[in-house]
Amino acid sequence: MNSDSLLPAGVEPGLRFAIVLDGRGGGHELAGWDQLIRWRPDDGFLWVHLEQDTPEAKGWLLGGSGLDPLITEVLLAEDSRPRVEDVDGALLAVLRGVNLCETEEIELEPLHLWLDAGRAVTLRHRSHALSALRDIRIDLNKGRGVRTPGELFGRLAEKLIRDVEPGLDKMHETIERLEDDLLVKASPELRRTLADLRRQAIHLRRYLGPQREALTAPVLRDTTLLDERDRLHLAGVVDRVARCVEDLDAFRDRATILYQDLAAQIQEGIGKSTYRFTVVASVILPPSLIAGLLGVNIGGIPGTDDPYAFAILVALILFVVFAQWWFLKRGNWV
Repeated sequence: MNSDSLLPAGVEPGLRFAIVLDGRGGGHELAGWDQLIRWRPDDGFLWVHLEQDTPEAKGWLLGGSGLDPLITEVLLAEDSRPRVEDVDGALLAVLRGVNLCETEEIELEPLHLWLDAGRAVTLRHRSHALSALRDIRIDLNKGRGVRTPGELFGRLAEKLIRDVEPGLDKMHETIERLEDDLLVKASPELRRTLADLRRQAIHLRRYLGPQREALTAPVLRDTTLLDERDRLHLAGVVDRVARCVEDLDAFRDRATILYQDLAAQIQEGIGKSTYRFTVVASVILPPSLIAGLLGVNIGGIPGTDDPYAFAILVALILFVVFAQWWFLKRGNWV
């Protein structure tokens, strides 16, 4: 279920919610597009959350938002590599958070953000759900939410990475279980699981690495929207992202090592089986040669008229087999 649907949403398509902050931790929600269009900066700081892939949201951004067309183009772009840029004192950002609609594995979905002194505009795809937005909205409704634009940015960054951490804990438990399973028995299922785990670690690392660098930029730069407290908060978020990136690097390396160990075990098992077949074939080959020579349908085969010839042949074959086995055992080949 879409997490935003847990709270009252805008009555019109494309608008998930619009909240005017009171600067004291609370705010009131606008009913729909009409009230949003009538909003003015004097009414208070506005936070608008839109569905990026709807014509209504695109129409408002291009027509009624008053944003620069270049900014709007970035907000609506499909390119979603994490970034944070200072644009004349405002922040243009693309961050990644966990899509709560996914259940099988962690999927990081983009959140586009424009933040200036008077308003914040966030956009996500209609089919994606981010609990970070829901939680901040709940806090505002309870009167203990964000009060300033810088605090909103820091809280968004913090809650986006918060949702990633449980997935990393699950990956840690999985790789530890795989390490234990590998000590017991190697199996093709382990190989597939390790490959999936390594692929997922690489996928998450692809976005969290740039996100760490993107969030570091406003900490180091003199961004007017962030005060000293906001920068300290954001620096803590950057540390958490860095730990997640380090964990993903460790997961990828451990998965690679386990994959190599598993491949070595499988190859060793194949080698042992091949060796056993070789030993059996070497034991059976001489008796088969004898039986083949005596079984040809031509004249001169010895023992044709001897009633004990078959018993002698069986005894000869058994003697050859035991002689070969003794020779192989003596040479420690079996």
